[in-house]
Amino acid sequence: MGSLRAGYALAVFLLSALVVIPYQSVALRFKTFGYKNIPKRYQHFLSRVFGIRVTMIGKPVQDRGVLMVANHTSYLDIIALGGITRVSFVAKSEVASWPLFGTFARLQRTVFVERERRSKTGESRDQLRQRLAEGDALVLFPEGTSNDGNRVLPFKSALMGAAEAQVGTDANGKPIYVPVQPVSITYVGLHGIPMGRENRPLYAWYGDMELVDHLWEGLATGPVDVVIQFHDPVTVDQVGGRKNLARIVEEQIRQGQALALAGLAGRKKPESLPAQPPAAHAAE
Repeated sequence: MGSLRAGYALAVFLLSALVVIPYQSVALRFKTFGYKNIPKRYQHFLSRVFGIRVTMIGKPVQDRGVLMVANHTSYLDIIALGGITRVSFVAKSEVASWPLFGTFARLQRTVFVERERRSKTGESRDQLRQRLAEGDALVLFPEGTSNDGNRVLPFKSALMGAAEAQVGTDANGKPIYVPVQPVSITYVGLHGIPMGRENRPLYAWYGDMELVDHLWEGLATGPVDVVIQFHDPVTVDQVGGRKNLARIVEEQIRQGQALALAGLAGRKKPESLPAQPPAAHAAE
């Protein structure tokens, strides 16, 4: 049954891609046919096909430009998050050359950045600021890589400089900064049963795992339950700068994941919940 499930899901994915790719290409080219909503609808469809069952907590900002900052566990994060919000993603430049996945990334208006070249950081930050000023919702994974889903890695705050962008002024002439919304993504269940640490690598993609083999194994194993929590947005001027913002957002996301892993998603942190040890922040 597992192999049949995986084969069916991949067949539907590939056949639907033959329709969606040219349609979205035309829509994006001419800025018509609801080109911003097509990726959301398609990823919602794929979530159902792949057996990704999302529980959403909180409310995503969708009425203005927003920088969503999230932890990163798997390529499935894209489908799970993209299926419930109208967003574009920030990805490393090499993703653009990936077969098929790079095409989908471009059609979702992904911003590609060169994270390993410090000389390009300012240019990337300017691209992000421009998109935010235009009212787009962008998702940034500041860990810089995916992980095993049991923790949150230290954030790299350099690209969060986009949060310093001014998107206007209020009636008193005071600058208005782009909101930053922390998002916790946690893989919590398998077939409706709480997922243990030993099963999370079936969906967490990290290290030297082969993408196709990993995807097949996850689809064959069965439906996965994901909790996505949208925390309250904050702006850089409220917390005293980009570095403080990165620290505060990282802690909110880490706490949200810890609560979800403990079966307490959406609640306040109880005194008895063991906290993850604070990690030193990555170099700027």
